[in-house]
Amino acid sequence: MTPETLSFFDKVYEVAKLIPYGRVTSYGAIANYLGAKRSSRMVGYAMTSSHGKDVPAHRVVNRVGLLTGKHHFDGTNLMQQLLESEGISVLDNQVQQFKQVFWDPAKELR
Repeated sequence: MTPETLSFFDKVYEVAKLIPYGRVTSYGAIANYLGAKRSSRMVGYAMTSSHGKDVPAHRVVNRVGLLTGKHHFDGTNLMQQLLESEGISVLDNQVQQFKQVFWDPAKELR
């Protein structure tokens, strides 16, 4: 990885750490907030690399609320269990009432 990639990952981690308990955001919302609208996949790579960095990666889902990153968590349902422990309902790997629990950093942090 290049220094630019690592710097981007660090920025992603700082935003992810601000996601409130009981809320979720999307890869694209983080990318958009960081001024890299087309880099949602890079945000996903950052979440994959976030183990051991005290980043609440379980709160980052895809644009429609699917738990697309769940296979990067230890255990079979850890991502879902973490979300449910925060009061977020998940059914068939999808966050329920997604719009109500969605946190948009572009609106909340400006």
